[in-house]
Amino acid sequence: MIQTRRQKVIGYVVLILFLVAILLPFYWMFITSFKPNTDISAYPPSLFPGTWTLVHYRNAFGQFQFGVYMRNSVFVALSSTVFVLAFASMAGFAIARLPVKAKTPMMVGLLMISVFPPIAIITPLYMLLRTVGWLNSYQALIIPYTAFNLPFATWILRNYFLQIPGALFESAKIDGASVFQTFYRIFLPLTSPGLFTAAVFTFVASWTEFFMALVFNTSNSMRTIPVGIALFSGQFSVPYGDLFAGSVASIVPILILVVIFRKWIVSGLTAGAVKG
Repeated sequence: MIQTRRQKVIGYVVLILFLVAILLPFYWMFITSFKPNTDISAYPPSLFPGTWTLVHYRNAFGQFQFGVYMRNSVFVALSSTVFVLAFASMAGFAIARLPVKAKTPMMVGLLMISVFPPIAIITPLYMLLRTVGWLNSYQALIIPYTAFNLPFATWILRNYFLQIPGALFESAKIDGASVFQTFYRIFLPLTSPGLFTAAVFTFVASWTEFFMALVFNTSNSMRTIPVGIALFSGQFSVPYGDLFAGSVASIVPILILVVIFRKWIVSGLTAGAVKG
């Protein structure tokens, strides 16, 4: 009994230290965004702002046009998520329930593509977008984001479609339903947790992507949040308060998504681990 209690205490201590190590940078970023510049540069640093101020948020949304970056990120991330869900749901259903040849090589190929580094094809992508005149546009990011996030979303949804009993597919077929009707009316509503999981992962990946956004959209009016924050710094100074204010504002939508859909995220990861 004493040994078991000691193990529990050690486990809780390790867990608390682990949480502190993870949350401390976020806490420091949050309080620094509300500190005056004099407190930010003070030594030793304080754990709480002596004076709370919103000047850094005003600078971020005024001087640095952070609202424009946020609008672009929201549009690009939402558009990419919608396209990925539309294509991945149909592809996942086809691989899981239709007599498609070479399913195993296809899934291995999807897995390989999902871990393929985008930087390897950034140059030909740039040349292609320049040729068709799509640089500094929303589609310059939406189409690549959709292509790179589609394999992983297909993998997630395919596993969800496999969990649905095949008898439902046969019953719908006997009742005269077409393949698309079976997919849209029966299978798709039953895979809503998988759709939420794929949507969250796709949205976060599109929201935080940096390199393609930096290369393809150089106009200030088309930049997204990661690129916009990276360009806050001047040649001779770094506005740490403004940087942290923009970072806090950029994290809020992600936190909301994770808090709302955390159950579906865990369910999606579990489904991916159980079904091969």
